[in-house]
Amino acid sequence: QVQLVESGGGLVQAGGSLRLSCAASGPTFRSYTMGWFRQAPGKEREFVAAISWSGGDTIYADSVKGRFTISRDKAKNTEYLQMNSLKPEDTAVYYCAAGSSIGRVQAGLDNYWGQGTQVTVSS
Repeated sequence: QVQLVESGGGLVQAGGSLRLSCAASGPTFRSYTMGWFRQAPGKEREFVAAISWSGGDTIYADSVKGRFTISRDKAKNTEYLQMNSLKPEDTAVYYCAAGSSIGRVQAGLDNYWGQGTQVTVSS
């Protein structure tokens, strides 16, 4: 069983930066692919980024490519999402996810989920 707790959300002006963290607990965390999703008001949850268990493979949604960077620190059982050049359309609740592969995490299959952290970008 993996438990995920996000932090780092908040209010930021357009063009600013935030770094989200996701602290994971559980004996098998290091073997999981990790990811981030977001859900804006009135919209479905959408994939943002994922990183393999080794940290060697990453994938991003086109809407955040070049602006967001996903990383993980196995020693700290934590993954991060560095968000730069934020836009008002990035406003959403951001969720941490863990799963067995990049493909399955991206598809939202069998994921463990965090409770979410709010990111608000003002124009």
